[in-house]
Amino acid sequence: MAEPLVIVGCGGHGREILGMVAAVNASTGDPWKVLGFLDDAPAGPNLSALDRLGAAWLGPVEMLAELDAYLVIGIGDPRIRAAVAARLDPVGRPAATLVHPAATVGPDNRLADGVVVFAGARVTTNVTLGRHVHLSQNATVGHDAVLADFVQVNPLAAVSGNCVLGRAALIGTTASVLQGRSVGDGATVGAGACVVRDVAAGRVVKGVPAR
Repeated sequence: MAEPLVIVGCGGHGREILGMVAAVNASTGDPWKVLGFLDDAPAGPNLSALDRLGAAWLGPVEMLAELDAYLVIGIGDPRIRAAVAARLDPVGRPAATLVHPAATVGPDNRLADGVVVFAGARVTTNVTLGRHVHLSQNATVGHDAVLADFVQVNPLAAVSGNCVLGRAALIGTTASVLQGRSVGDGATVGAGACVVRDVAAGRVVKGVPAR
């Protein structure tokens, strides 16, 4: 029997998750039934996009308390995702962990509640992904890496082995974090950057090497 699921956030990232759920269902025998989307102030174009996808906007985020369902936070910005989770955690609804069938997750990895692994992403072995970590399309995470809660790894980014990414860190599209480096809480690595030395919490770095 399919489990009910709501997606929080009806922007592009959330709508991508809707497509992922359809792929998961097709490959595993229909485990999720998407009830719709929660969003405090959905923009008109997003509502139009939901309509074209045959999905419903159910109301503001607080409506989760009225729904007996799993949740997934479909918000790409890791700091906003963390803030939304802080609002929703007291409601006590479980967070779904979603792995696209076209992703690869190797042995002895630990995926916490709310993790989302998009199509083409690769997680090798002995990796720890914290709560509500999102790995976007074709991102890679190497052996023994530790990604704290709410980390966002954007498309085509590469996190090498033994790296540590702090809470709500953001790794931009096509960026790379070299072996053994750390990125602090809330730090941002810009698109295309190459991290060759540790990045302090809250810093924004870009370029090759990242500065």
